[in-house]
Amino acid sequence: MNEAALVRDAPASQADASFAEITAKRRGLLRRYLYQRPRVMDIVVIFGYALLVAPTVVDTIMSGTWLAAALLFAVAGALFFRRSHPVALAAFVAVMEVAVTLLHPWGSNVSAGLWFSLYAVALVHTRRFALVAMAAATAPLALLYLLAAVGPMESSFIHDASGNPGDFHLLTSIATGASIALSNVIATGIGISVRQRREHEQEIAAWAARTASLASVNERNRIAREMHDVVAHSLTVMVSLSDGAAVVVRKSPDRAGEVPGELSRTGRTALADMRRVLGVLRDDTGGIAPRQPLASGDSLAKLLEGFRTAGLPLHYSHTGPALPDDAAFQLTVYRIVQESLTNVLRYGRSLGRVDVGIVRAGSTVTIEVLDDGAGVQGPGTSDGGGPGSAGPGSGQGLAGMAERARIYAGTVVAGRRGRGWRVYAVLSWPADEPAETHNHPSQLQGTRD
Repeated sequence: MNEAALVRDAPASQADASFAEITAKRRGLLRRYLYQRPRVMDIVVIFGYALLVAPTVVDTIMSGTWLAAALLFAVAGALFFRRSHPVALAAFVAVMEVAVTLLHPWGSNVSAGLWFSLYAVALVHTRRFALVAMAAATAPLALLYLLAAVGPMESSFIHDASGNPGDFHLLTSIATGASIALSNVIATGIGISVRQRREHEQEIAAWAARTASLASVNERNRIAREMHDVVAHSLTVMVSLSDGAAVVVRKSPDRAGEVPGELSRTGRTALADMRRVLGVLRDDTGGIAPRQPLASGDSLAKLLEGFRTAGLPLHYSHTGPALPDDAAFQLTVYRIVQESLTNVLRYGRSLGRVDVGIVRAGSTVTIEVLDDGAGVQGPGTSDGGGPGSAGPGSGQGLAGMAERARIYAGTVVAGRRGRGWRVYAVLSWPADEPAETHNHPSQLQGTRD
């Protein structure tokens, strides 16, 4: 069975993996703890900022510039709102840091507040917005140091305490402005990277959820397809046997005993198949019902014999090697034959011959079910009486056969052939050499159930 088929028929429980749990494990213990407790993370950020600006706070207090220290404390408190109001925080911090720089020009890590605020902006906004915000927040402070180096504020920033100009202060002013801009770019870049990673994780989580949902739908469709095959076949055979019992008693009293036995066997087989399909019922011994596909071999022979007992003039032929020793593949062949013969039994009239042929040539297996169907009624009509009469078909049977064939890169063609009906299926078994090319004869598409 090819890989696509395995994915398509995979149970929903296998596809429904918790991506959030996988991501949490990948974060590590400390990061997972902080991610799950955002307020604790906010306190850590404020504490980290306090450590970075602590030398400047001490220096401003010792020099008597209490207002600068108060502004730094205000920035630290404002960082608590970095999640709820990141843009407003970035604007506030940019203004406060310009004011601190004017009051105390050579403080260390004064722009640290912008690192955290610009990171928060990049987390919740688009990359373009984050870059524009970074440029707008960086420009005032960087421009301030530029003016201090070569502009009208040169006398305030570049002269030392003795009033003597020094090239060292000029270079320091330029380097400080450049480092502020670079550090803000790095902080914004980290925020953009984290946002993109989180978006990627959300996309993968959404894909996993869609996959789980699709797997669940496929599982329901698989169960519905199996139940249709089991119920439609079994009930059709049992109704035909019951309706024909009186005829058998009159014409062949010696065969009358076979009808109740076949009814019982068909009912027990249907019950066993339903237990296997549902996988939740228990058998008579109290054990769990087997969930593996039934093997074809003897089951296919018993299936054909059951249809013969139900009154079909059935002829079976097999050409080439035996079917591949794969339970799923054999089940596909079994179900296609079962559905085709069930349709013949339901809709056929005045049947003189029903041929079932299976041919294996290399990696290709063909199945053909053909009836002469003299006086056959299509699935869209009903005569309202007699053995095999049925109402219009729903088409689920043909759809189910096509779905099974597609698992093995195959096709199913159904339609009238003369006065009868023909089902022609081609399956490819990937374990052997590549399938031979088959030209399928054009057939009128039918709507039998």
